[in-house]
Amino acid sequence: MRLTVYTDYSLRLLMYLALKDDGLATISEIAKSYGISKNHLMKVAHELGVAGYVETVRGRSGGLRLAKPAASIGLGEIVRRTEPDLAFVSCMKPVDGPCAIRPSCVLKRAIERARDAFVAVLDEYTLADLVQPKGRLRGLLSIENAAGRNAQPA
Repeated sequence: MRLTVYTDYSLRLLMYLALKDDGLATISEIAKSYGISKNHLMKVAHELGVAGYVETVRGRSGGLRLAKPAASIGLGEIVRRTEPDLAFVSCMKPVDGPCAIRPSCVLKRAIERARDAFVAVLDEYTLADLVQPKGRLRGLLSIENAAGRNAQPA
């Protein structure tokens, strides 16, 4: 199982915003902190905004922030929304490719159960869980704390 870069960037962006607490962050700032593509991140931010996870503040001092509390954003929910499909084999939906043994295939059922278990584990975590310990993560990403200083890695 491998998640797409889109899901990876979505999770990184949301984690960054959760670490900013109520502060605003720019796409450039987030891209620089992670060393990832600004262009890809812009698309991710737009889609997360449409989905209601991120809100945009326009203007000179604008930026992005979480649209809801980090504790209310489930990891499984994000993965389900950002993954184009979780079909691990071609006979699973949405691919639904032809298969000669479909009527009695145990493999498809086993993989469906494994996929469901994978997402069920992700459902046990929220965005707030992913950003612990906050101080250390802020330091690693060079995010300023409330006092306006860069947090130091512990």
